[in-house]
Amino acid sequence: MLAGRLEVSPRTLRRDVDRLRELGYPVDAHPGVDGGYALAPGAALPPLVVDDDEAMELAVAIQSHLATGTGGDAALRALTKIIQVMPRRLRARLDAVRSSTTPAPWSSDTVAPVDHAVLATLALARRDSERVRFGYRSIDGTQTSRLVEPFQLVPLGRRWYLVGYDLDRRDWRTFRIDRIITAEGAGTTFASRTPPFDDVAAFVRTNVLGSASGGRHRVEVIVEATAEIVSARFGRWADVQARTSKSCLVSMEPDSLDGPLVTLASIGAEFTVLTPPELATMAADWGARLTRAGQNSEGGAAAF
Repeated sequence: MLAGRLEVSPRTLRRDVDRLRELGYPVDAHPGVDGGYALAPGAALPPLVVDDDEAMELAVAIQSHLATGTGGDAALRALTKIIQVMPRRLRARLDAVRSSTTPAPWSSDTVAPVDHAVLATLALARRDSERVRFGYRSIDGTQTSRLVEPFQLVPLGRRWYLVGYDLDRRDWRTFRIDRIITAEGAGTTFASRTPPFDDVAAFVRTNVLGSASGGRHRVEVIVEATAEIVSARFGRWADVQARTSKSCLVSMEPDSLDGPLVTLASIGAEFTVLTPPELATMAADWGARLTRAGQNSEGGAAAF
């Protein structure tokens, strides 16, 4: 008997097998004289003990990478192996996140870490058509309580966003998930609403980066790249006009200057800010910090 070979009692052996299963290792039991325990397919990987958040972090990061179309066969194989040895409860969370997510490709940046307990709660509430209540911290630090009917999760740039119908504001809103402090199902279900948009990814880009008109800033930038390349980056929330065969004029009126600057930098081409001067100052500041980071990295870790 296996218990005898290990010099433990059958009770201890069963307890150890249960512990392995709790850790996510698929152990099959076969009763009878010729029976015993066997690791199921997928368990041939070297032992890798990670907690729930770490497993979700790995799986969601790889899944997001694949969703943008930048992941290769290695990423797909890695995701398959991780899912194969995940406990059922984590697979259910990941499936909910996957079915509730619409990618919004923007740049080559990887998605920033997110609280996977919050992410899973929102995804499961969306799957089950359950209203969700959470605390939300605005950009100025003000915290409010929200009751929302979740519609979709959208990773954009380095952030995750929730699109949903805010019952207190009676309007469709976009929430940055890293600003959600707590999240829990409200215990009440809701009937699906028809959103005032066809493309949820475009809705998030517009809300986050500002629409082509009506924002707080008037932005005009000359980019040394073709209008086709720049239009693919900015989408419909910016007006892109060709100047020459190799340059174009970008015009928009966003609420924030951060998004346009990140997108301009992600194009990988020279650009000149015509207006506003605040954008030129911000670009110079970012450039100086990146230069210092590159200099610092020569002797160690880069510092921003």
